[in-house]
Amino acid sequence: MFGRLLLLETVGVVVNEHNKLRINLKENSYDIIIEHGLLSNLGALISEKFGKPKIFIVTDNNISVHWLEQTIESFSAQGVSPKVLEVPVGESTKSFINLEKIIDQLLESKVDRNSLLIALGGGVIGDLTGFAGAVTLRGIKVIQVPTTLLSQVDSSVGGKTGINVRQGKNLVGSFYQPSLVAVDTQVLKTLPQRQLFAGYAEVVKYGLIKDCSFFEWLELNGKKVLEGDKLAQQFAIFTSCRIKAEIVEADEKEQNLRAILNFGHTFGHALEVEAGYDGNLLHGEAVSIGMVMAIELSKNLGHLSGQDAGRAIEYIRSIGLPTNINSIEGSTSWNPDGLIQHMQHDKKVSNGQLRFVLIKGIGEAYLTADVEKKQVYNVIEKSLSGDL
Repeated sequence: MFGRLLLLETVGVVVNEHNKLRINLKENSYDIIIEHGLLSNLGALISEKFGKPKIFIVTDNNISVHWLEQTIESFSAQGVSPKVLEVPVGESTKSFINLEKIIDQLLESKVDRNSLLIALGGGVIGDLTGFAGAVTLRGIKVIQVPTTLLSQVDSSVGGKTGINVRQGKNLVGSFYQPSLVAVDTQVLKTLPQRQLFAGYAEVVKYGLIKDCSFFEWLELNGKKVLEGDKLAQQFAIFTSCRIKAEIVEADEKEQNLRAILNFGHTFGHALEVEAGYDGNLLHGEAVSIGMVMAIELSKNLGHLSGQDAGRAIEYIRSIGLPTNINSIEGSTSWNPDGLIQHMQHDKKVSNGQLRFVLIKGIGEAYLTADVEKKQVYNVIEKSLSGDL
């Protein structure tokens, strides 16, 4: 299953030339395959695993101009002709309207329970397609083919699907595991730099919540990931997926442990809602700012040393990620009370009480509801003023 071993510098980390991870969830188990140039072999890979059912590809124009033709050709070589369903670009695509359009096209095309629904795109495409697969005919197989760094390390893995509503992000959806996640690192070469950096925020998250040695590796090798080094990217994706897989296997439906994957997201989602999903704030950028706020809150509560807090925030800043709310266009009119109101819609709220994912040290996350509103207010106010 594995190719020859290659060594990346610094902490003696070994990465395989071809990586494969298994998510062990009993009858919902599946593989994550990470390979440079995988799209050209996608048709053969899927035919080997699933035969030759009806294939539906959901994508958007940003992806189709770069990678759709190659993907279709890989199926044509297997004698399969996929039907392409194209949706608009952007976070606002995750809506009831577009969900209905996809389902309507699937049903008009006589989708059946043996059909495969392929999500070819970033997190928006993956979340929307996954939800459509979960509810169409009460469930058809979904293959995640993530094309952004963020979706490769986070949203394509773990089975969270959903859409946004006016009350908040991802408040309507389901847990629905894919049948396969196929990651091609080659697609990152056409990813805009801003999108690459936004995805890298989620990579940093894994080191902060669960693996200090991975954070140390990122401190030394992170620039290689962002500069397009194939092996560095492959290792960062593989390790991020491995950490997420371990957490998901222990808590598939987010009863407890899985909540730590939302580090930075309680603040971050509130920022996204306030920004109105208008494109001025990417999800990863919101998470980056949210992680800095969560780190500051952890320190203020006395649970995280000033040294670790400073180290983590300085790394996030030094790599080029945003750290303050005031870096967001249009945020001058925002206020702590409005953001806290958005946070009340967070999925981790229990009995009206906000719960936060915080850290006790680099690589050690925990979930707590023991946070006073004034403490949250102070952190937001500090970020609004640009002091983080």
